[in-house]
Amino acid sequence: MILVTGGTGLVGSHLLFELASKGHKVRAIMRDKGRLGMVQKLFDWYNPAKADELFRCIEWVEGDVNDIFSLKEALDGVKTVYHCAAMVSFLPVDRQQMMKVNVNGTANLVNVSLAQGVEKFCHCSSVASLGQPEEGKPTVESLVWKTSSKNSWYSISKYGAEREVWRGSEEGLPVVIVNPSIIVGPGDTSRSSAQLYQSVKNGLKFYTKGVTGFVDARDVASAMVQLTQSDIINERFILSSENLQYRQVFDYFAAFAGVKPPKYYASPIMSELAWRLEKMRSLLTGKKPLITRETARNANNIRLFSSEKIQKAIGFKFRPIEEAARNTAGFYLKFPELL
Repeated sequence: MILVTGGTGLVGSHLLFELASKGHKVRAIMRDKGRLGMVQKLFDWYNPAKADELFRCIEWVEGDVNDIFSLKEALDGVKTVYHCAAMVSFLPVDRQQMMKVNVNGTANLVNVSLAQGVEKFCHCSSVASLGQPEEGKPTVESLVWKTSSKNSWYSISKYGAEREVWRGSEEGLPVVIVNPSIIVGPGDTSRSSAQLYQSVKNGLKFYTKGVTGFVDARDVASAMVQLTQSDIINERFILSSENLQYRQVFDYFAAFAGVKPPKYYASPIMSELAWRLEKMRSLLTGKKPLITRETARNANNIRLFSSEKIQKAIGFKFRPIEEAARNTAGFYLKFPELL
């Protein structure tokens, strides 16, 4: 039996489809039944002829990574764990909850996995948990994390989660960690990077010259399965297909969605002004800001990533991001009600 946490999320839903398609017996933890419809549509998008059959292969159980008793029940008879549950937020109001979910929740899952004799634990982390390279050089797996005011709270939470996984490995849990860059694929636009596509579809006007890594959601799922089924243990792997300007990805989205791409350059100074104005608007209206200090600054940073390690380890090949953008746009053109 295989357990997947975060099964209704961007990575988790793609992972469930990957595992079900290969005939694996899968159990998935959910917190909200209302999100299962998104997963069903994802299955229908990738395999309409067998969508219902594959979806029925999944045993859904209610649970929460911060509920030890629900984890013990979910892990009964489980030998392999894929940990995809995480909270992503750059809002100051979410910091405490994000630390609880990402760090404490991971610690709970590691502890129960150790107690239950899990044979392989695959943790979906993020490149946000990795150390910063010298200027102009790509980020690699061996970089050491350093405390810095430049680290986002999301980064801190993912680094804390990884520490719990490494602690588990020291206590005898065979682990493998993947560190995806920005994941491109169909998902819940309120909770995932699918928000980028929605913004472009809705007429995003501005772009920045920031550069970062991007990876197809299908590749993240495939890499996780291949690494978990291999003999590799106690290693981490960056998953990133291409280093691209945000503008290039926005252009891909716009082209496949049939809308105009962003045309106005938002300079770093303009971005600094924008997040301050958004903060003021949020305070006055009580609504969440569309831009925060962290997202504004990230959008202007240039950070490169290397996936050479996984390419050498298992010969993994990544899809181009243009294909990931086409896949994402196609999904929402088929299911426009999800935007």
